Amino acid sequence: MAPKVLVSDKLSETAVQIFRDRGIDVDFMPDLGKDKDKLAEVIGQYDGLAIRSATKVTPTLLEHADKLKVIGRAGIGTDNVDKDAASKKGVIVMNTPFGNMITTAEHAIAMMFAVARQIPEASTSTHAGKWEKSKFMGIELTNKTLGVIGAGNIGGIVCERALGLKMKVVAYDPYLGEEKAAKMGVEKVELDELLSRADFITLHVPLTDQTRNVLNRENLAKTKPGVRIVNCARGGLVDEEALAEMLQSGHVAGAAFDVFSEEPAKENALFNLPNVVCTPHLGAATTEAQENVALQVAEQISNYLLTGAVENALNMPSVTAEEAKVMGPWIKLAGHLGSFIGQMTDEPIKAINILYDGVAAEMNLAALNCSAVAGIMKKFNPEVNMVSAPVVAKERGIKISTTNQDKSGAFEGYIKVTVVTEKRERSIGGTVFSDGKPRFIQIKGINIDAEVGAHMLYTTNEDVPGIIGALGQTMGESDVNIANFTLGRSEAGGEAIALLYVDEPVPAEARAKLAETGLFTQIKPLEFDVA
Repeated sequence: MAPKVLVSDKLSETAVQIFRDRGIDVDFMPDLGKDKDKLAEVIGQYDGLAIRSATKVTPTLLEHADKLKVIGRAGIGTDNVDKDAASKKGVIVMNTPFGNMITTAEHAIAMMFAVARQIPEASTSTHAGKWEKSKFMGIELTNKTLGVIGAGNIGGIVCERALGLKMKVVAYDPYLGEEKAAKMGVEKVELDELLSRADFITLHVPLTDQTRNVLNRENLAKTKPGVRIVNCARGGLVDEEALAEMLQSGHVAGAAFDVFSEEPAKENALFNLPNVVCTPHLGAATTEAQENVALQVAEQISNYLLTGAVENALNMPSVTAEEAKVMGPWIKLAGHLGSFIGQMTDEPIKAINILYDGVAAEMNLAALNCSAVAGIMKKFNPEVNMVSAPVVAKERGIKISTTNQDKSGAFEGYIKVTVVTEKRERSIGGTVFSDGKPRFIQIKGINIDAEVGAHMLYTTNEDVPGIIGALGQTMGESDVNIANFTLGRSEAGGEAIALLYVDEPVPAEARAKLAETGLFTQIKPLEFDVA
């Protein structure tokens, strides 16, 4: 029997035809996503569900989806899908992360032109029968300096387009290597330098704890007088209240925003200010982009249902069902190793080297590589998944290499991940025990045996008495329960490490107390997804 797919949101007829051409039984009901009760009534018939943003995939809906194997979202955002509930149900969630990059980049360029020449206000004035040429004096983009915050997929396209406009481009991206920047034709700078030099600033980063309010009041004050700011990335990257004040004072000459801290944006501090261009989150709203993501999701769902191929999955590695039975714990291990190094690394990464030993070397290394790289890159971009992570790493100029070797030690197999930066190499090794649990077995060349927990604390110190006492006493005083405590050292009196698996995150106050002892050279809280 042919697989059956429901399209519950508006996809193009061409995308729907892809399912038919591939031999899949498809029902096209583009308004069904708005009727949650009717959708729940019929969802049990289908193997696949193709959606945009109108359909809400909730735990309640999934309770009725007895046959459902895959959900495909035509677009990037999957906030309308409960991914945890889908994972528990065994349903793969896919998106289409690369279908609207050009469209979003072009919108940023269009917004830059609009604010440079005050086009919206001039248009409104002219429609009103006025002829205010002198009022709308603009500036050229040629020879101006564009500061790009985030030079990844979309930011990289903006850089390319801006160079074509004969602009000078400086980029702030902590994970953009010098070699990659040179190939792009941009100058890599620190944030403060970008703020002081840029005539225009455009943002192209995801919203994370690190990027939230990256243009806060303090940083906005560092900008060049007369700067114009464009945000077509995410709401929350800019302190809108502070920006409004600086627009009113004249320090900032103009702003163009497609995204806002609260959406739909019915009210905002930027509204109705002179030379502020606002659009209702139109970054991906072009015919081409919507068609691209629709065709892409149809192909991905078809490929999975007919061949088992997994593409752009957000909650599953790219492996076959047979491989997943054996590789599941090893995929988790690779991700944990990458996450450890990612959380420990603050400077640009030049290379990632992954060593597979013994039984690990005989597995699907492409999937293991993706898991390790995704673990590293998630710190820098939480939207990265196992499929897109290697692409993101490549675009950032990061070289990825693997080495396979026969069993070389006490373990049946292990994985060792090494990251190379301008300043150092950092490595961590791990294995999977017979109980199926991943373990860290070596950090910085020091042997350990540490279970991986959701909340951990990593410290380094000189091998001297008092370390265990200081850690135990401080955790006790802070009411932090220690589930597992692992120590290791290079040699007596040499460098030593401790890795604590704790029941809750170690508070900043506790870390400060440890620092005050003077015993530790490094104190780092770590978080791992162990679900």
